[in-house]
Amino acid sequence: MHIAGKSLVSLRDHYQQYLFEEYLPFWQKHGIDHELGGFICGLDHDGTCVDDSKNMWYQGRGLWTYSYLYRHFGGEENLQVATKARDFILAHGRDASGDWVTGLDRTGQVVSPATQRGYDGLFVAEGLQAYAHATGDRESLEIAIESLWRSLSLFDDPYRFIEEGYIPENYPGMRILGTHMVLVLTLTQMLEQVADAKLEALCDRVVDAIVNHYWHPEYRLINEALDHDYQRPADANEDFIYLGHAIETLWMLLPEAMRRKDRALFNLAAERFRRHLEVAWDDVYGGLFRAVNVHGAYTFDKVLWLQEEALVGCLILSEHAGLDWAGEWFARVFDYVEEHFSLQQYGYPLYLYSGDRKVSYVEHVGRKEHYHHPRCVMRNLLALERMIEREGAVSGFWGEVVVAR
Repeated sequence: MHIAGKSLVSLRDHYQQYLFEEYLPFWQKHGIDHELGGFICGLDHDGTCVDDSKNMWYQGRGLWTYSYLYRHFGGEENLQVATKARDFILAHGRDASGDWVTGLDRTGQVVSPATQRGYDGLFVAEGLQAYAHATGDRESLEIAIESLWRSLSLFDDPYRFIEEGYIPENYPGMRILGTHMVLVLTLTQMLEQVADAKLEALCDRVVDAIVNHYWHPEYRLINEALDHDYQRPADANEDFIYLGHAIETLWMLLPEAMRRKDRALFNLAAERFRRHLEVAWDDVYGGLFRAVNVHGAYTFDKVLWLQEEALVGCLILSEHAGLDWAGEWFARVFDYVEEHFSLQQYGYPLYLYSGDRKVSYVEHVGRKEHYHHPRCVMRNLLALERMIEREGAVSGFWGEVVVAR
């Protein structure tokens, strides 16, 4: 009934109290547009609105969050938020060509047009499929699938050029791990709802790319950027490892492996997940670094979402494989997050979204996070409840009780 000395019950109670008594009330009061639908993320620590625009990424992500919340925890008020967000997105989010725009003002007027980056369509697709999963709304699922294919057509264009600011070198047709990460996450969720041979084939392609093409065998790390033919470039991208995306992608392979009942893929993802945690950990100040050039330097800032992706993956491995090392990493990262990112010590709710290497306190911010953060809280709360129900026993998903090691 413990993970690395931490009580499952106390961890469950921590997440439960935070989600229902702190996080959701904050968003209910400050971040949800109850009148027009959708989400306003431009918020300061106390909930003061500093920007009421509606970025399309954030609308799709928020739709996912409240759809998942309703599906797993109920609450008609959560369904109402999700439904109004869905209606707002469908009413205002596409241009005359059917492409998802980048940004809207509060009322739904376009302030940033569609681009070829493709993430807008992916996050809307993930949000719509989650709404369909929670409500049975077939139209939302159909639009989600169409949106995913539309984004894929952008990624498959060898002449597409997007300047990704965090990548050392940018060139036409570049393939990045980040898009494959969101693709595998969304495909896993879609294929839990619908049998579709084309989606299955795409999922095979994406998993193969992550496992075989992005993997750098010399460094035993996952590259962020490849050329259009999935070849490793002989430039500054060759040793660029975006540790945040790698750790996030690897935990997302775990539920996909479980959907497929592929134990070899599960074990491989677990091994590589551990490797990236070990490389990303800051032995001086603690926490996980966001990126590294193997022959250069680390990117020293710390972001909350990366720490939380580690927590999600560690708890999946603790629940379904009973791995002691995963529990130890969970406890280490959990303590680091609570000590450095929690805003309670400064008199505010929620957590800092990002910081410098030491996660120095920032008095004012312009964004609150409503996707990675609640995803971690909700997924881990559900996992802990299942673990408590089994009195700490490993799930046995793989057909046997795995002894913790």
